[in-house]
Amino acid sequence: MSHSLTYRHFSWLRYGLFILSVLALSGCELVTWKANHDRDQLIAAGYEEHYLPLEDGGKMRYWVGGTGKPLLLLHGFGGSAISTWKSEMLDLNKDYKVIAPDLAWFGDSYSQGNANLTTQTNAVWHLMDTLGIEKFNVAGISYGGFVTYDLMTQPERIEKSIIIASPGPLFSDDDLSALCQRAGVDKPEHLFVPENGQEVRRLFNHVFFTPKRMPDFVADQIYDSYFSSYKKQKTALIQSLVDDRSRISTYPTRELPPTMLIWGDNDQIFPLESGIALSKHLQAPMVVIPNTGHGVTNEQPDLVTQLVKSYLQ
Repeated sequence: MSHSLTYRHFSWLRYGLFILSVLALSGCELVTWKANHDRDQLIAAGYEEHYLPLEDGGKMRYWVGGTGKPLLLLHGFGGSAISTWKSEMLDLNKDYKVIAPDLAWFGDSYSQGNANLTTQTNAVWHLMDTLGIEKFNVAGISYGGFVTYDLMTQPERIEKSIIIASPGPLFSDDDLSALCQRAGVDKPEHLFVPENGQEVRRLFNHVFFTPKRMPDFVADQIYDSYFSSYKKQKTALIQSLVDDRSRISTYPTRELPPTMLIWGDNDQIFPLESGIALSKHLQAPMVVIPNTGHGVTNEQPDLVTQLVKSYLQ
């Protein structure tokens, strides 16, 4: 019996390695296959995929699923609604009407407007107005957290907000310099707008607590699928955040809606100190997740789902 199990295990291992080799040699798009698989899972769970023409020109892809109070989910830089929130979406739609867009110049969305936070936020308002949703909860991670903070400056529209691994207006030029030093780059956009698969690997090494080991062909496919398009606009989004920081910092914090923060204790993009500072600034509760980096929604999806549900009850 033991010999049989060992042989069977070896056979499956050998078969798996053979399949991986064939896929690598044939150039099969594993990343595309995974994206399509995730899309099929969402559709099977009752989600619908839609496209919204944007007022500035372009389009926004978004997903809607579930019933209950509206909950808007905003992804981070370089990601998409599916790649960032899929696991949470498959659970949260049981209690909420979940709306998850691809932000402009990410995923399957783009805009003809200026590449800055204002354009992103206006596109989201246009989406919610088109859906006839006057007031809603919102959760945003990383760059999506900046959009969330901008939405919060219209507190009459926001029930509660959740900011994940995003410092809002509280990031200084010194903070950006420290980030560049940690990543070994000259400018922040050199980290967040990679030029090839190797630079995607560098970015992932700073985003996730556990290193993502991947063969070169997978890293190249991730670059092609998520980072190769709209590089000019993505660079402008990073560069314009300094001006956006000044704009959103002027809004009185006492007038902002109730907010909770979620942070990884090993965040190498926006270190925990940034979260603590924002928590004090907003007088907001904060949950720190151990052994977690910047990619909180991907690293801790079950816990994030529990925290979202608990806070929004």
